[in-house]
Amino acid sequence: MAVVAMKELLEAGVHFGHQVKRWNPKMKRYIFGERNGIYIIDLQKTMKGVEDAYNFIKEVSASGQHVLFVGTKKQAQDSIKEEAERAGAFYVNQRWLGGMLTNFSTIKKSIDKLKNIERMKEDGTYEALTKKEVAKLEKMRMKLEKNLGGIKEMHSLPGAVFIVDPKKEHIAVLEARKLNIPIVAIVDTNCDPDLIDYVIPGNDDAIRAIKLLTSKMADAVLEGKDILSKELEEQAEKAAIEEKIASEEAGDRPTESTLEEKEEVVE
Repeated sequence: MAVVAMKELLEAGVHFGHQVKRWNPKMKRYIFGERNGIYIIDLQKTMKGVEDAYNFIKEVSASGQHVLFVGTKKQAQDSIKEEAERAGAFYVNQRWLGGMLTNFSTIKKSIDKLKNIERMKEDGTYEALTKKEVAKLEKMRMKLEKNLGGIKEMHSLPGAVFIVDPKKEHIAVLEARKLNIPIVAIVDTNCDPDLIDYVIPGNDDAIRAIKLLTSKMADAVLEGKDILSKELEEQAEKAAIEEKIASEEAGDRPTESTLEEKEEVVE
C-alpha cells in the first residue's frame, strides 16, 4: 500500500508549483506540465519521493537517532510544530539561528540558559527578585523559548533533517550538508533538488500540502520508534532467558565443596 494516495495529493494541492518564470531548470524532471503560467508537478514522482523519504526516516528513527523538522515560513509553522510534537521529534519553526547545527555547543549554552530561567521561575527564585528583574528574565525566557523551545531536549545532532522549502531554509541546508546530515525536503519548482538527499517534489506554499507531507514524515518517525521499541523488548527478553538458563546451569553444576564431600565419603 502506498504511503500517500494520489487522491490525497490532489486534494491538498501538492501538484501546484510556482509560476513558470520563477522555476529552477534542475526541477525539470519533476514537472508534468504547465497550466495558466503555473508549473504542474508530476505527482507520480511525488508519490515515489514520499515513499523513499518515509522509508529513510523510518530507518533513522528505528536506529535510535532523532529527526529535526524545520519550517519557519508562516504557512509551515503550525504543521511543523504539531507533527513534530506528535512524533516526539524536535523542530525549528520560528527562526533558524546560524550555527544551530554547525555550532551546536554554543546553541546548547543558550538552551541551558533557558532551562536555568525556567528553574528559577518554578523554584520560587522569582519571588526574591524585583518586578524589573523578573520582567527582564521573562522577556529573555520567551525569546529563547520561541527560538529554541523545539530543540530544548535535543542533546546531540540529528540523524536527519526534514525541511519545508529548502530555498528559504538555505542556511539549514548548508549546515546539514557541511556535517553530512541527510536532508529530506519538500522541494518546489523554484528550488535546487541537487542539494537534497531525499526529494519530495511538491507545493511548499499551501498549508494543506505542507500538513499532508509533514504528517507522513511524522508517521515514519513513529513507525521507526515502534520498531526500535519492539527490538529492545525482544533483546531484553532474550537476555532474561539467557540469564535464567545460565543460572539454572550454574545450579546444576557441582561446587568445590560438594566435590570434596563426595571424595570424603569415598575414602
